[in-house]
Amino acid sequence: MSIISDSDLQDLVQQIVQRTLGSGNVISSTTSTINPAGHEPDLTLVEPQPHVATVNTVALGADHGGFSLKENLKTFLLKQGYKVDDCGTYSPDSVDYPDFAYAVAKKVSEGDAWRGIIIDGAGIGSCMVANKVRGVRAAMCYDHTTALNSREHNNANVLTLGAGLIFPTLARQIVLTWLNTIFAGGRHARRVDKITMIERRQVS
Repeated sequence: MSIISDSDLQDLVQQIVQRTLGSGNVISSTTSTINPAGHEPDLTLVEPQPHVATVNTVALGADHGGFSLKENLKTFLLKQGYKVDDCGTYSPDSVDYPDFAYAVAKKVSEGDAWRGIIIDGAGIGSCMVANKVRGVRAAMCYDHTTALNSREHNNANVLTLGAGLIFPTLARQIVLTWLNTIFAGGRHARRVDKITMIERRQVS
């Protein structure tokens, strides 16, 4: 797999920023989206909207198992021009992954970060935690294909990684692919809308 150049990456980031600010972050029109009961939804489904100052901010968190990879990715992201909001942990001492997964997911849910990345030993537990937070669509990715699919088809806004499953070089490639892949919309928007409607019914 070829590594994207710095100049190409900056162009992609700029496109993403323009798309985000220009679209108002609406996933899709709801006029053609039908819920399982056969009724049109009564609310426009809107993404958690980052503040303008945080459009390029990535919330980053890890437990002790993901601490080393978090530090590696933090340096990498800063070099790529992203702002990093480090949610901890800040040492390899034993901690509980739900605390840090929730901290990252909350930043994304409340619009204080554009995207979130969480790392633990396998990536599974943190993914479960993040998906409990309203407005978050977390995806555990382990290669280029899953990173691409989670963004293009599912509009994932949180990425989880398993530090015990992938090497740092692959993790950096996954992160670049994930951050630079634009949601495809179309039929995928209709399906993401339905995820959002299920979420709303569960919390209402």
